[in-house]
Order: sequence, then C-alpha cells, then structure tokens
Amino acid sequence: MGKKGKILVLDDDHIVTISCKRILGAEGYDIVTVDRGREAIKKIGSEEFDLLISDIGLPDIDGLTVVKESRIIQPKLDVVIITGYPTLEDAKESVRLGVFEYVEKPFTPEFMINVAKKVFVKRGWILRQSFIDEFRNYVVPLRLKYEENPVIFYKEGTWVRPIMEGLWEVGCDVRYWLLATEILCIDISEGLSTFIAGKPFAKVTTSKGETHELIAPMTGVIKEINHQVNEDLSAFISENLGRGWLLWLARIQPPPSNY
Repeated sequence: MGKKGKILVLDDDHIVTISCKRILGAEGYDIVTVDRGREAIKKIGSEEFDLLISDIGLPDIDGLTVVKESRIIQPKLDVVIITGYPTLEDAKESVRLGVFEYVEKPFTPEFMINVAKKVFVKRGWILRQSFIDEFRNYVVPLRLKYEENPVIFYKEGTWVRPIMEGLWEVGCDVRYWLLATEILCIDISEGLSTFIAGKPFAKVTTSKGETHELIAPMTGVIKEINHQVNEDLSAFISENLGRGWLLWLARIQPPPSNY
C-alpha cells in the first residue's frame, strides 16, 4: 500500500486517469486505474483501497452502480464522484450513498489534491448538499473557460485566480464548508483596503456558532469587494440547484513584484 493511501481511479477517459495518476501519484498516493465498472468491482473485491474516484458515465455499468457494489464489498471505502455531466438526481443519489464529494470536470490539480487530503485527514465526512445554484454574477462555475482563465490556486476552501493582467479574484469554496456544517454568513473585514499574504481577510460563521478565518493567499490592493456576498449565499443555497460553488469575495491588484 502507498505511503499515504491506495486510490482506485475509474474513468474511461484516458486523460483523466493519467492526470489523476500524475497529480495524486506525485503526492505519494498509490494509484490504480481502470476504465470499466465491472473491472473496478473486481479490483475492489480482490484488493483493499482507501478511496475510489469514479466517473458516472461508463461503457458498461454506471459509476453509481459501482459505488453500491463497492459499499457491500468494502463498507469503509471513501468515494469521490467525478462527472462531466452533473445532474441533481445523480448528486442526490450520491449523497444517499454516502459519497464524500461530487466533483464536476474539469478540475484543477490543486482541487483534486485537496479532495484527496480531506478524505485521508477527515475520514467520515459526507457531502451534505448536492448542488448550489450558480448565481450568475457572483459565482464562478467549476466549468471554467480555461483558455481565458487557465489557473486556479486552491487551499483549504479559499481559491484565487487571475482574471486579467494585474487583477486577481479571491473567493471561498462554499462546498468545502458544507462538507462539515452549514454556513450562516461570510464577513469580509470592515474597512479592509489591502490583502496581506498569510493574514485573515474574512471569516465564515457556521450554524454551530463557530467562526473560521479565511487567510489571504497573496498581497495586493483591493479593487472591488462583493458586498452582496451573503445575499448571494442565501439565494443559491435556498435554490439547491445548479453548478456553481466558487463564490468570489474580492478582486485585488498585486504589487508589481508579485507577477
């Protein structure tokens, strides 16, 4: 078994399996890849795995059938679903089956590494919310236009990406917090005019009465703040639909030395 854990990747897209093997293998995980659902079930029946990463649409049987069978063979196996064609029905079924995460393709290397780390560090978490509605002007969909914005840096629920030369967008991954609790509000520090890397810039308050600081990923001058963040949060959580998870909080201009 690998140093960090053994992962079975099930997808008939060769690019996806190679990407997972490269991304997660480089992090020290032992990666096994298959492209058929029945082959995955056979593997699960003969080898012990810590995590199954599975597509839904497969050439023989669908990924959710594989999840059901895997639960019988290895009840403690964690599962992450990846799909290029998400539906609310599949998301709800994933939740019912105790799937850890439901991820839309394409995903960034940083995001997949973070998902794997959460599985192994926070074993037992279950996805508590299926989809969150994409609030058009304030939520960045996971299906990004990579030719326009090819990079997202992601760490512990906070993300940052360049949106044009000299301007970066910083936000919160709502899904990250919904894995463990419900978000009541997101508060951006009052009077904040600059970001300082490594310093808090906002906080998340949960239904449990807990507060969690969001740490600035980079230094820069604030050019715009999403003052409607909590209205947006309430709106798309209540809708419980859509494909947007990445809520933007601020747009900043880093100093020349940062880019």
